[in-house]
Amino acid sequence: MKNRLMLLTLAASVLLVPSLVLAHHGQAAYDVTQSVTIKGNVTNFKFTNPHCIVSLDVKDDKGQKQEWQGELTSPNHLVRAGWTAQTFKPGEEVTLTGFRAKTGANSMWITKVVLGNGEEMKTGGGN
Repeated sequence: MKNRLMLLTLAASVLLVPSLVLAHHGQAAYDVTQSVTIKGNVTNFKFTNPHCIVSLDVKDDKGQKQEWQGELTSPNHLVRAGWTAQTFKPGEEVTLTGFRAKTGANSMWITKVVLGNGEEMKTGGGN
């Protein structure tokens, strides 16, 4: 009986642990009560799972360069909204609006993207 209980506990653990490991964090790291807008030049665009990442150089109020990173939904969602791996090119100016990291780091969950030519890109929703 004791072995049976131990086997059942082990089986339940094996089934439960992967679901916990794969649990999605969503926007938990971002302050969704306040929006911030930044404008800068793209330095890198990673069109990869689980989330696409845009890196840019932004000048602060004193003209000093700050490195920022913006996180988007998955490529799957963005493709349906018209994005490709070439949506951003290095050096291109963009304006991003989103929720800043709760830690105060130069990182955001992007909710709005405006290209240098004024075109607004749909962010595809989701997380």
